Amino acid sequence: MAKTTISIIKCDVGSIAGHHVVPQELLDACRDVLARGRDEGTIVDFYVTNCGDDIELIMSHRRGEEDSKVHELAWEAFKAAAERAKEMHLYGAGQDILKTAFAGTVKGMGPGVAELEFEERPSEPIVVLMADKSSVGAWNMPLFRIFADPFCTAGLVIDPAMHDGFRFRVMDVIEGTYVELNCPEEMYDLLALIGDPHRYVIERVFRKRDGLPCAVTSTTVLSLIAGKYVGKDDPVALIRIQHGLPALGEVLEAFSFPHLVPGWMRGSHYGPLMPVSQRDAKCTRFDGPPRVVALGFQVRDATLIGPVDLFDDPAFDYARAIANQIANYMRAHGPFEPHRLPPDQLEYTTLPQLLERLKPRFKKLGK
Repeated sequence: MAKTTISIIKCDVGSIAGHHVVPQELLDACRDVLARGRDEGTIVDFYVTNCGDDIELIMSHRRGEEDSKVHELAWEAFKAAAERAKEMHLYGAGQDILKTAFAGTVKGMGPGVAELEFEERPSEPIVVLMADKSSVGAWNMPLFRIFADPFCTAGLVIDPAMHDGFRFRVMDVIEGTYVELNCPEEMYDLLALIGDPHRYVIERVFRKRDGLPCAVTSTTVLSLIAGKYVGKDDPVALIRIQHGLPALGEVLEAFSFPHLVPGWMRGSHYGPLMPVSQRDAKCTRFDGPPRVVALGFQVRDATLIGPVDLFDDPAFDYARAIANQIANYMRAHGPFEPHRLPPDQLEYTTLPQLLERLKPRFKKLGK
């Protein structure tokens, strides 16, 4: 049987009342385009949703990763939604569409992409992660905990299929290079890199003993493409689970601690990543705090069964309460670090323009 590919492509093309939530009209515009693509045989199945102000296209097909027809279909869907956003005078209409002509792939054109090709197992459960008001490095800590931390994933200790560990592909998003590190033996080297989520990002995870592809993330950094601030990257990720891979509960356990991620208001502040149900994926307080949604699917012959809303569970109420406490603490710092990002992370925002205006007023000491 031909391999299955799951493509998750996201884009911010406009929202209601600021950077808040995608209206139904934009989602419907995307569904219409993807339905035509399904009928024409480009994709097998799809699901359209949103996380905050980002449209999320989840597509299944047999065409492999980075297929030009699949990417063009997503591009046409986002263009249709952007046109509707402009008609509705929505805020940020077309924000993430950085180029007007499709060039064979949406990579480098604004949208974020996470794609994984694999041979379906007898039962193929997956988890789709979607974040808002955050950056591509947001998945570093959860992925480490899921695939390398036995305090989170018991299977690393007691499941023979996982006991040998996993291999992590880490990207240097500044240099455009990557390195692959094996865990547990190279765990400290891995942590030395991914502890800096601004530059080093986990892009893929493989099972070490047989190279089975386990997880993939989006690594598009909008500011590096545009050369200026155009919004946060709001990453997505796909994780295969069960049957010799981390169990569903082990994946979700990684989000029981709302760790700090860069993003939040104007993409310029650290805030806690709050696990929420899809209906609560709408950022309000200080345009946040940052949110993460997890949807569970079964994949069968390249069709999608589901989703189930995995954080729609009172078991995560405590994590949400902790996230609100962290939000209170961080907000109390106002414009001061460590709530505000350090200068090297603000170089693509509007802050440098203000600093440039002040330069002529600086005087040498003693004069």
